[in-house]
Amino acid sequence: MKISSKYYLSLPIALAFTLFSVSCDKDRNKPGYSYFPDMEESRSYETYSENPVLEGGNTNLLPVENTIPRGIIPYQFEKTEEDRKLAGQNLLNPYLGKPNEAQILKEGKRLYNIYCLHCHGDKGDGKGFLFTSGKYPYPPASLLTDKVVTKPDGEMFHAISIGFGVMGAHQGQIQPDDRWKIVSYIRRELIERQ
Repeated sequence: MKISSKYYLSLPIALAFTLFSVSCDKDRNKPGYSYFPDMEESRSYETYSENPVLEGGNTNLLPVENTIPRGIIPYQFEKTEEDRKLAGQNLLNPYLGKPNEAQILKEGKRLYNIYCLHCHGDKGDGKGFLFTSGKYPYPPASLLTDKVVTKPDGEMFHAISIGFGVMGAHQGQIQPDDRWKIVSYIRRELIERQ
């Protein structure tokens, strides 16, 4: 007896349809069969689960004391008057006199507009939106006063990093290179433009 080619073609289709039908289930709360349970149920502890092996019982541990994140150089000065003056003496602007100064100032302006404009204003006169809108009662420092103009770049960098007076620290938001670009923009564009 000869078997037709239609039979050979319909058999795999019927088998595939049967397997597909069996694999479907109306109850979506049951996940079905687990072929590789080690992929679903990890032997390791979950991040915030209790861990009887470790001291304190937490799986998620804090970093070792004095650990420094990769790519970060700790800032060596504190928020004191002495350290502010030391920063002014010891920190030099790495972008001073560079051939690509126009590009640095353009980036400095962009960063100034992101981080400084809302308090110090477009001209650096301390009349930013927070003060002029009445949301902040005390006027931010003008960057155009003799007190600021005569400060070395290192002191400006220190003020951005650690904060000064009511201004908070920005070293957590702005990378050191970007802080220097902001200082360059303030020095070259805002102060010299007035």
